Amino acid sequence: MTPSAAVATAAHATTTTAAEAHGFLSPTGVEIAFLLVGLVTFGAAVITVTTRQLVHAALWLVVALGGLAVEYLLLTAEFIAWVQVLIYVGSVVVLLLFGLMLTRAPIGRSPDADSGNRRVALAVAVAAAGALVWVVVDAFRTTWIDLDGAPAGSTEVTGASLFQNWVLPFEALSVLLLAALVGAIVLSRRAKADAAADATGTRRDTEGAR
Repeated sequence: MTPSAAVATAAHATTTTAAEAHGFLSPTGVEIAFLLVGLVTFGAAVITVTTRQLVHAALWLVVALGGLAVEYLLLTAEFIAWVQVLIYVGSVVVLLLFGLMLTRAPIGRSPDADSGNRRVALAVAVAAAGALVWVVVDAFRTTWIDLDGAPAGSTEVTGASLFQNWVLPFEALSVLLLAALVGAIVLSRRAKADAAADATGTRRDTEGAR
């Protein structure tokens, strides 16, 4: 038996033992914590999309993204958890809060922020959630993670999988984000140029009328 076959056999035996030792009726402490944090995260996400106060929505978004980071930690994926904290909680939400402050968004209720399509949005959200849950359950129905074994989501394992198996999609995504950034800069400069041209034309019309 080759070393790779031996490792695969040992991994299969470990996952089988873990599946037999723990079931849905005898959850471990980690599984209970995962469920509780998941409920808190779900509640924060629901409040984020239902509240009419923009600042409160941003703060509840912090709670939801932080809960996801805790879920990753419970799944022994510490690298993904810290990426979640640094990029989403530490950058995206801070940028969102700066945008709210710079645009002088109202602190209280914002009725104008509600489009009135709550029923359509709820139907789309339920359909998307149902499809996502069905895909995940169908793909990982018999997959068990041994949380007491070797970490499967460490920086080394994640980096090796990312730059060996997913390097082309990763680079394609970076190019797509770069194209979106360049497009945003071009559109903003064009809008400023159009505004300056309109202001110049208005000034000339005013001077001609005088």
